[in-house]
Amino acid sequence: MAGDDAMRTYRIDEEVSNPLVDASPPDTDTAIETVTAADGTSIAYERGGRGPPLVLVHGTTADHTRWDPLRPAFEQHFTVYAIDRRGRGVSGDSAEYALEREAEDIAAVVDSIDESVVLLGHSYGALCSLEAALRTDNLRKLVLYEPPLTVSDHVTDTEDVLDEMTALMDDGESEQALELFFREIVGSGPRELEAYRSSPDWPARVNTVHTVVREERAEKGHEFDAARFAGLTIPVLLLSGDESAPFLKDATDVLNDGLPNSRIVVFTGHGHAVMNTAPELFVDEVLAFIQESS
Repeated sequence: MAGDDAMRTYRIDEEVSNPLVDASPPDTDTAIETVTAADGTSIAYERGGRGPPLVLVHGTTADHTRWDPLRPAFEQHFTVYAIDRRGRGVSGDSAEYALEREAEDIAAVVDSIDESVVLLGHSYGALCSLEAALRTDNLRKLVLYEPPLTVSDHVTDTEDVLDEMTALMDDGESEQALELFFREIVGSGPRELEAYRSSPDWPARVNTVHTVVREERAEKGHEFDAARFAGLTIPVLLLSGDESAPFLKDATDVLNDGLPNSRIVVFTGHGHAVMNTAPELFVDEVLAFIQESS
């Protein structure tokens, strides 16, 4: 971490923004492309826009379409690579699951690009992106939105919730299982949950809810060791909402203390998904960080 807390951490106060009505994509086609990860799994991404590369990594339950409302704004400035993490969308999967494979997947996409990349990950995708940053030398900046590190007294045992989710899915109640995950594990309040439900990617989330159990268990088995990241000197922006679950805010603080060159932006009045509740605010902060001098 650089500088004192007053210089590294500041807050953004704004009510829910309007949709990104002014953004329109550049005159370029999008394309689904793939790379082969270290274990041979095919990892897909949708590429569009024009400019320096920006790689987007979605969180648990989502696929690359979670970024669709934001991509027109980003594609005005960047060539955007929106990844389908393994087990969803067009990407392949493997019989054995591990967080390390996810990190290798992201690194494979980053390394396939012929110039240095800005990598942006949300939630579990931010945890995967953090690990990926140790597996590639092709990053120039990193944006992480509340990676769920298990570093806090606020972290609770979620096995009972995972068992209840599994039972709901076995009964064909996948949507109820997804809502249970957001309420009981993510800590989403009614406004944020409604924003998720009204998003165009909600059906895709329902279809991939079965991946939650393996990712939640992998997350709980991950240990953050700041010493491993001592050489990660690229600028890192940590995004957080002041209405997010306490364990997510704690994780952001611990990560900020452990990284050599990071700062926090706190979105006041928002939680774990400001991309849904205030998309313009999210885009503005990410653009400002990427475009500033390192």
